[in-house]
Amino acid sequence: MDVAHLLFGIFGNASALFLFLAPVITFKRIIQNRSTEKFSGIPYVMTLLNCLLSAWYGLPFVSPHNILVSTVNGTGSLIEIVYVLIFIVLAPKKQKAKILGLFTFVLSVFSAVVFVSLFALHGNSRKLFCGFAAAIFSIIMYGSPLSIMRLVIKTKSVEFMPFFLSLFVFLCGTSWFIFGLLGRDPFVAVPNGVGSALGAMQLILYVVYRDNKGDTGKKAPTVEEFMEMGDAKPQQGKQSNANGTQG
Repeated sequence: MDVAHLLFGIFGNASALFLFLAPVITFKRIIQNRSTEKFSGIPYVMTLLNCLLSAWYGLPFVSPHNILVSTVNGTGSLIEIVYVLIFIVLAPKKQKAKILGLFTFVLSVFSAVVFVSLFALHGNSRKLFCGFAAAIFSIIMYGSPLSIMRLVIKTKSVEFMPFFLSLFVFLCGTSWFIFGLLGRDPFVAVPNGVGSALGAMQLILYVVYRDNKGDTGKKAPTVEEFMEMGDAKPQQGKQSNANGTQG
């Protein structure tokens, strides 16, 4: 791994860590109120699956020279597990069962990928199998802001799209995209190239509509509310999300 490759990997770790920690204020509120309110736990469960698969893919015996992919996604996995467990403990009974079911599904899928890759596949076939699995869920995670972008275009206002979160989505996607190019790894480059493009589109929308204040009677969501994927309609008292990042 040359110096440039290493530097982009380190920068990708830093920017991805910001995205993983963005919901902390949300969970501080949830713990204080002893309720998950209208927040959705689904994004955190799905982000956990992405982190687990990407962390596994980056391990040396699966994909050489991608240990930095494992470090950031391993850290992300621990953070997302904490988020999911908080939801399981504090969510209403119906939502708790749903999140617990999804959490079980995520662990089952990850366990299946690990089992197959360890005992049925070897060499390049192992890398291809794990790479496709990780890339698919990375693209899904990066695609989560599409509902917010649609809202921005519809309302011609960026009040529901925090600038710094859009910036870090772009920086994270770009750094890992370049990391993947330098390492000649399409399973890192392609999904993060998608993330970089979507981040750039968010920034372009921000430049186009930044002077439009929209409906002043609506309260703009905070960064952590934007991280909710469930429903991009904060004017109706619901939370919105984008995630993930990826590393």
